[in-house]
Amino acid sequence: MARHRTWSGADPDPPPGSGPVRFDDAASAVLRALRPGDVVTYGEVAVEAGFPGAARAVGRLLSTGEGDLPWWRVVNASGRLVPGHEAEHARRLEAEGVDVVDGRVRPAARGPRRAPGARR
Repeated sequence: MARHRTWSGADPDPPPGSGPVRFDDAASAVLRALRPGDVVTYGEVAVEAGFPGAARAVGRLLSTGEGDLPWWRVVNASGRLVPGHEAEHARRLEAEGVDVVDGRVRPAARGPRRAPGARR
């Protein structure tokens, strides 16, 4: 069963002198914190990174960014897999125990959310 995670992401008030938080850095941190079986939406990644409304930018980051980000743990708001990559997306999610039916993550597979660092 997939688990959703909640994380405040980038601190809205970074320490003095630390400079502004870059979207790519904040979103990458959220994505790297996902564990096997976690499933989130593009919008949830954006919110957790501290950039609500930037769901499309998450998609851009995953499609053009570093190859080490766990792109397969992200689906659209309706649970749909990445168009054109559905077979690979489903294979990776199913290997982590996530139920995929007809090219979508089953809503029941997206269960309770927890904060990074919280004990399971």
